Amino acid sequence: MLKAIHAQESREACGRKAGEVADELESIRLGAGTRTERDGFAETLAYTEFPPEHWRRIRTNNGIERINRETRRRTRVVGAFPDGNSAPMLVTAKLKCIVEHEWGKRRYLDMFKLEEMDELRGKAEG
Repeated sequence: MLKAIHAQESREACGRKAGEVADELESIRLGAGTRTERDGFAETLAYTEFPPEHWRRIRTNNGIERINRETRRRTRVVGAFPDGNSAPMLVTAKLKCIVEHEWGKRRYLDMFKLEEMDELRGKAEG
């Protein structure tokens, strides 16, 4: 039910869906869940202030999870580290490699969309 809130195409639609979900939770007598959903859903929609093209990347943590999986895979191969500095050095080397090679060649977010939003807001305010 909660995923349906974030699957909407606009902030207003998310708000309407959140109301529907809260009503449904209330109908199945989940009072605490209803209160939590009604009080906290707006905080979870902060990503909707950005361009819709960025929403999926902002609201998920797939990039972080991928780095964590890669770090676990590398540390399992080594097994036991010889001293306290070896593990941080291995992780740092992998992060540096990721930044230089994989993520350095592509953009995670299209910053031109943010610039367009800033220009539109400036025109609306001025």
